[in-house]
Amino acid sequence: MIKKIIVVITLFISVVSIAQKNNTSAYSFFGIGDKNNSSTVEQLSMGGVGVTLAESYRLNLLNPASNASLRLTTYSLALENKNTRAKDSNDKQRAAATYLSYLAMGIPLGEKGGLVFGLLPNSTVGYSLLSNKYEGDETIEASLYEGEGGTNKVFLGVGYKIFKGFSFGLQGNYVFGKIENSILNQVKDASLATKYKTESNVDGFSLNAGIQYKTTLKNKLNLHIGGAFEFGNEINAEGNEYLYSVILSNSESPRDTILNKKSDGKLKSPLKTTLGVGIGKQDKWYAGVDYSFQNALELKGDVFDNFSKTDYDNYSKVSVGGFYTPKINSITSYWERVTYRAGFKFENTGLLVDSSGNGTDFTSIKDFGISFGVGLPVTKQLSSLNFGFEFGKRGKATKGLVEENYFNFRLSLSLNDKWFNKRQIF
Repeated sequence: MIKKIIVVITLFISVVSIAQKNNTSAYSFFGIGDKNNSSTVEQLSMGGVGVTLAESYRLNLLNPASNASLRLTTYSLALENKNTRAKDSNDKQRAAATYLSYLAMGIPLGEKGGLVFGLLPNSTVGYSLLSNKYEGDETIEASLYEGEGGTNKVFLGVGYKIFKGFSFGLQGNYVFGKIENSILNQVKDASLATKYKTESNVDGFSLNAGIQYKTTLKNKLNLHIGGAFEFGNEINAEGNEYLYSVILSNSESPRDTILNKKSDGKLKSPLKTTLGVGIGKQDKWYAGVDYSFQNALELKGDVFDNFSKTDYDNYSKVSVGGFYTPKINSITSYWERVTYRAGFKFENTGLLVDSSGNGTDFTSIKDFGISFGVGLPVTKQLSSLNFGFEFGKRGKATKGLVEENYFNFRLSLSLNDKWFNKRQIF
């Protein structure tokens, strides 16, 4: 019965995610798009903390060392709905998108190891921006910027307990996808508009490692320490550039092709480090803080140089959060078995944008969010239905930039089962 439920829900979420764009942010315009969080709904409901957490019945996509603690075969899939209110100095807009945020499965490997594999979006592109030039109250030129697509990540990770309380893990990732960007420009009194378009296929490999240490203090308190490391890697983009004239009526009608050439690019990511510390009681409560940092990204090639003047600075993120479960094994009250989560984050995305395009006035894009959620038990075992909510703000409406106020709703289903039971003979 559980397997049938998994199939039905997976198909439903996949259809929903394919049918809709998976991003609504103006900032997905840059590079290969918005970089997604490699976190579960449970972790995102706690501000994104979790690099130190290791639970026997729940996946942790932040740190492969946590795989060593798996004791039950665990299936997990999630859906995310993004709602954005964007504004600049002249206008306000609303947008929404729904998509599959991850699909993963974890399998215990004996008493000291575990394996997790799955699929999740790595970056997302989805924007439609209109820029006008005026002469008095009259529009003399209009440019429409549009983009869609993104990259996905297939991953396989293993974790192993080296000695009591200390675990180590490795994870391999393959990133792939397709991105389309275009600029449609129309000048007053011109009979034809021009359109510039790029289509890029993106792929690359990356490797993660992680460590975790857990020790018991007084009063049955557990101290958790952890670290996750995404080693430096390169993502390659290959595609084509097009420039052609179009007739604008009810639809675009291409005319003369001005440019048609192959283009390429490279996104170089240096080492990214996440360190965390937390304290709590087993299956009762947890409070922790994670800190991530990374040197600036590097973009090279025609694919990334043709749209806007951007640059990158060092990335950093602080997450604080935790959970509370009144009584996980309560048989008298369902609500005592519910897990309550909350947290917040402050992120310096590392993206620098110069709206003037002259390369002298860059503005750093920052992100602040508050999150909370609940985990509802769905069986007598440890399976759960998890709801997460996040409110936040990214960027600011100054210097021609965009401020985004967002509300994200997340839903995940985590199912547990025990495989390879020994047959009992009576």
